[in-house]
Amino acid sequence: MAKKNYVLDTSVCLTDADVLFKFDNHDIFLPLKVLEEIDGHKKRQDSVGSNARKIIRTLDDFRAKGCLEKGIRIDKGKGILKVVSFKNLKEVIFPPDLDLRHPDHVIIATAKTIQSNLENRKTIVVSRDINMRVICDSIGLIAEDYTSEKAVTSSDELYNGFVVVNIDDEVIDRFYAGEELYPYNFVEEMGNSLHPNQYVMMVSNANEKKSALARFKAPHEPLKKIIYKTLPDWKIESRNKEQAFAIDMLMDPNIKIVSLVGRAGSGKTLLAIAAGLQQTIGLRSDENHYSRLIVSRPVQPLGKDIGFLPGTMEEKMLPW
Repeated sequence: MAKKNYVLDTSVCLTDADVLFKFDNHDIFLPLKVLEEIDGHKKRQDSVGSNARKIIRTLDDFRAKGCLEKGIRIDKGKGILKVVSFKNLKEVIFPPDLDLRHPDHVIIATAKTIQSNLENRKTIVVSRDINMRVICDSIGLIAEDYTSEKAVTSSDELYNGFVVVNIDDEVIDRFYAGEELYPYNFVEEMGNSLHPNQYVMMVSNANEKKSALARFKAPHEPLKKIIYKTLPDWKIESRNKEQAFAIDMLMDPNIKIVSLVGRAGSGKTLLAIAAGLQQTIGLRSDENHYSRLIVSRPVQPLGKDIGFLPGTMEEKMLPW
């Protein structure tokens, strides 16, 4: 694979603090203007601030290994990392429509100069900023979005945790009768395509209303029949297959972390707390695996500055 030059902008660094390790053996150029912008976000008390602080520490670790201006090997099998100053570049190419007072324009001009000086390699600007990518394209620079840590924008992109399999009617009957059912018995390669603790909804070929719910554990282990569909101590009963799956996971002490995703009112918090209480102060002693239940919620500030409304302290104190 031909080596490439990747020029990273600020938005990418603030999205993923480990971005410097994500480009295989390609070289990475970090404009000095990007470091200045990262420094302006390091005091924020959110994920952006955390990423800013982490990538600054990473760069400091690299600095201890050599000179960032001359280039440092990121890791074995990785490319070279360079911090480039716009003013120190030779034969600077600055399109007349760009404004040096604009940080993004300085980053773009830096990338354009790198492209000109290193014509034997493809130079690519990586940015989460759509407008910046458009500007790059308009002046002959290749620009790409950073997708490694891209947020999910549609519910269809989420892992739903289960698959639907059509099988013979008598197989479902045998499964309900207590017969062990292995994934490879009824669908080829199913054992290799499922993830541990993924659920299987088996639907009858003869009657689509007839089904069975099970959990996949391993290719050569029998499917686990869904036992928990209710939380009787609290008179809570699942209203759909997703809630039945959630109860089954929450009541299994061998599953250490359960992540539930769903719209408001779908029962995530109710089921989690009820299952926790069931295993803490439940009526059945064999289910009491824990001594206490802790419920926590993230603290979300209303604003970065004083008060909720935008503006500086002086602006907030003005008469209105």
